[in-house]
Amino acid sequence: MAGSSRARAILASVAAALALAAGLGWLFQDELLLGAVGFAAKRRMSVGPNQPVAWDRGPDPLGRAPGERPPNVVVIMADDLGWNDVGEAGGGVAGGSVPTPHIDSIAQGGVRFANGYAANGTCAPSRAALLSGRYGTRFGFEFTPTLPGMTAMVTRLANRAPGRLRPAIRHDVPEASFDAMGMPASEITLAELLKQAGYHTLHIGKWHLGGENGMAAHQQGFDESLLMANGLYLPVDDPGVVNSIQAFDPIDRFLWRALQHAASFNGGAPFAPAGYLTDYYTDEAVKAIEANADRPFFLYLAHWAPHTPLQATRADYDALAHIADHRLRVYAAMVRALDRGVGRVLAALRAHGLEENTLVFFTSDNGAPHYVGLPDVNRPYRGWKISFFEGGIRVPYFLEWPARVAAGQTYDAPVHGFDVFATAAAAAGVPLPGDRVIDGVDLVPFVRGERAGVPHDALFWRSGHYRVARIGDWKLQLNERPPGTAWLFDLANDPTEQVDLAAREPERVAEMRRALDAHDAEQAASLWPSAGELPVNVDKTLAEPDAPDDTYVYWPN
Repeated sequence: MAGSSRARAILASVAAALALAAGLGWLFQDELLLGAVGFAAKRRMSVGPNQPVAWDRGPDPLGRAPGERPPNVVVIMADDLGWNDVGEAGGGVAGGSVPTPHIDSIAQGGVRFANGYAANGTCAPSRAALLSGRYGTRFGFEFTPTLPGMTAMVTRLANRAPGRLRPAIRHDVPEASFDAMGMPASEITLAELLKQAGYHTLHIGKWHLGGENGMAAHQQGFDESLLMANGLYLPVDDPGVVNSIQAFDPIDRFLWRALQHAASFNGGAPFAPAGYLTDYYTDEAVKAIEANADRPFFLYLAHWAPHTPLQATRADYDALAHIADHRLRVYAAMVRALDRGVGRVLAALRAHGLEENTLVFFTSDNGAPHYVGLPDVNRPYRGWKISFFEGGIRVPYFLEWPARVAAGQTYDAPVHGFDVFATAAAAAGVPLPGDRVIDGVDLVPFVRGERAGVPHDALFWRSGHYRVARIGDWKLQLNERPPGTAWLFDLANDPTEQVDLAAREPERVAEMRRALDAHDAEQAASLWPSAGELPVNVDKTLAEPDAPDDTYVYWPN
């Protein structure tokens, strides 16, 4: 009897332990799945020790004297930088208490485009347009490639988060390889175009335009490419880093597990960058400018900052002790590092006597996201990254070229990311490709008053069923996820999109719909399908709970 009782007690204990394990497994299943994401990511990429980059040096291949060379071209692109993050755009982070003097100096030394638009509300299609001079939808680049397992994990976490009233949607499509989704090798990049004029072409930082089938940066016209192979600014436990983790954000939760601190050079094996990513890219950009001071060069410096995950150097964080909110302080410190880096690049141009004859662009791939949880990043504009409201696509957009463009100008007509391509080509004296539509235009004659009219009578954006047209000062947004929504705004009188005029202006809505349809008829089908859709609250950060009457869009990706 006693043995039987003991056996029953043991069985009961085992059953209780199994039940507890099952309960804990159910309770912590998301963390277990995220752990598996991190394990798989590290198996896919082994990161070696740092490898110093020796930038190629050489004379002008055409033997031109300094005064005979075409201008150098430097394009500095931030990632997810909000309109209000920059002093010369919206005023600056933390109520303007974190100045951006070096970024601002580009606008002050040249042109501030008050209606500068990114090509898309997310990063990769925007970059594809800038480097090709064309709407990405002309060649099927419509949706942003995501890391393996990201869509499934993010939609799952989003649907289990408290305070969310609208479901994230996962589409039943096969998951494509991350590196197989990109800009086709048949596109002519700005790097390929400028090489025709004897430019040495350099890429540093983010690419996000494919890595297979001839789509990597070093296969798309860049002589040298220092690639962001992965996206931690520093290892999470580095003593010199300060982290801010947003538990409410499914994208953040995924990235902290999936990312590593890694770079690669010209397709080589991944290695650890020598320090904090923003400073590392800046260090290498300064070295690349010095190495190329005696020949025309094109530098595409594609910073990751201030994209999540939020990580700042301890020195930058400590310098902003007046900011009480930890998340805002880390974010502001990241912007501080970005601005410092821009200053060092500009100083390198000056030090080598290149400032006068260098065309410099500064912009962002899209606006700042709602999922960072900071309400003022895109002020005064409404909306966020992952939307086509102005907060998602109106970005800091500055040009400086002392030899040709007078300082201190503001240009008000709408300009677009793909105008960088045509402007740089004209500056270099290279004709645009004649075998395809180029949507960008040379901006210099407009800002110099040499060309009448405006660069663009109409601009268009598309991500699946979410389509937008700006024609003159009127902007129509169509988001066709049921119940389907159309917004019409008069940007001349309502630049922050507060008053929807669609019901009052049905004829204008119909006319702009026809223009959108005509534009779409010229575009190609996407090269890969949308993997899912996220509901984006237009007026709230992701740190705030939804309400039934909130305005929102569904973003296909």
